[in-house]
Amino acid sequence: MAVQRMDNVGIVVQDLPRMVSFFTELGLELEGEAAVEGPWMDGCIDIDDAACDIAMLRTPDGHSRLELSCFRRPETPGEPESRPVNTYGYLRVMFAVDDLEDTLARLRPHGCEVLREVVNYEDVYLLCYVRGPEGLLLGLAQQLAG
Repeated sequence: MAVQRMDNVGIVVQDLPRMVSFFTELGLELEGEAAVEGPWMDGCIDIDDAACDIAMLRTPDGHSRLELSCFRRPETPGEPESRPVNTYGYLRVMFAVDDLEDTLARLRPHGCEVLREVVNYEDVYLLCYVRGPEGLLLGLAQQLAG
C-alpha cells in the first residue's frame, strides 16, 4: 500500500492569529506554531527565498490535521475571494460537528456566515456551507439520530 493516511490539509491565509482563533473556536486544537524557511523549504515548494509562519491544528479525534500558512515572503499573489462552490481546484473542508446551531452561533462573531441555509438531508444530516474569515469555504455536518 502506498498511502498510510492523509496527514493534513494546508491552507494559505493572510491573518494567521485570526484564522487560528476561528479554527480553535470550531473545536480544533492548536498543536504548535513555527516560522519556516530555508533551502529545504524552497526545494520542496519550488519558491526561492520563501518564508512563512505556520500553525498546525488537530481535530479532537486526533485523526486529521489542518496546516495554516501565512507567507512573509514572497508576497502571496491575489486577494482572498469568494469563489463559487463549482470552481475548479480546492473547494472546501467538511467538518462533523455535534450541534450545528451552536457551532454557527460560536463562529458568527469570527466572520462566519451560512451561504444560504442549513438543510436537512433525508433526516440523516443537518448540512450547510459557510464562508469563514478571508472568504474560506467550509462545510459543516451534524449527524442526526436514526
